Amino acid sequence: MLVATLVSAHGQALLGAAALDRLCRAVPGVTGSAVLDGEVAADLFAEAGEPRKLEADIRAALGDPAIDIIVQPLAERRKALFLADMDSTMIGQECIDELAAYVGLKDLVSAITERAMRGEIAFEPALRERVALLKGVPLSVVDEIIRDRITLTPGGSELVRTMRANGAYTALVSGGFTVFTGPISATIGFDEHRSNVLIAQDGILIGEVADPILGKQAKLDSLVELRARFGLAPSQTLAIGDGANDLAMLGEAGLGVAFRAKPAVAAAAHARLEHADLAALLYAQGYTGAEIVRA
Repeated sequence: MLVATLVSAHGQALLGAAALDRLCRAVPGVTGSAVLDGEVAADLFAEAGEPRKLEADIRAALGDPAIDIIVQPLAERRKALFLADMDSTMIGQECIDELAAYVGLKDLVSAITERAMRGEIAFEPALRERVALLKGVPLSVVDEIIRDRITLTPGGSELVRTMRANGAYTALVSGGFTVFTGPISATIGFDEHRSNVLIAQDGILIGEVADPILGKQAKLDSLVELRARFGLAPSQTLAIGDGANDLAMLGEAGLGVAFRAKPAVAAAAHARLEHADLAALLYAQGYTGAEIVRA
């Protein structure tokens, strides 16, 4: 059996009883529904079939409201391992772009970042090119950037803390830098973080990043390693990201979710979030609103 989890856009309640009743009647194969959180999130249950077809049928019946749909096998929905990208996923910014702003190069660096995240240029050389432009930036600005410019994506802390409270392991796996992932992962509540190391001398960036670079392959390797460490089946894993360097990780996860993602990533992922906040991934696992650990 398949379950289709429907989640309203952040801050909205779009899934009332009348809407659910209409979907149960209109969508072929749907056998019933269940409320997860008021009019914010609900499940539709369907006989076994093709997930993308069920999603398309539900979308056609819905019309065009701001509702995300995550379809997966019902028996495999609860996850025990969660890996997440950081920049533009767990936070609303790209940290390297904010560092570049300090030296007046944000527009230049942001353009390179965008091309890399779209998969138009390889991640590793793009990272080295951008880091070289940061030569001379004092590491002391990182605390200021985190305090003044970085915003956590709504629902992220609830997602991580609820999964951990229910026995899951969580890892922030980023192509960014440890100076950011350390404090940000601690604030959100992750078990661990993995990312790249900026090289500095006397507290000043020298424009280099330490080898090996954590990119697309390293994200995939992290998922495989942690899955093996905890003796999990692939179906017990969840990953989320927005860029081309997340694609392998998303493809390997039992449920790989694209978050406000670049077109190629959204097309390839098992599911995508375009409207709801990150708590949608709790509803997708069958958690109700009452079970969410509020940050």
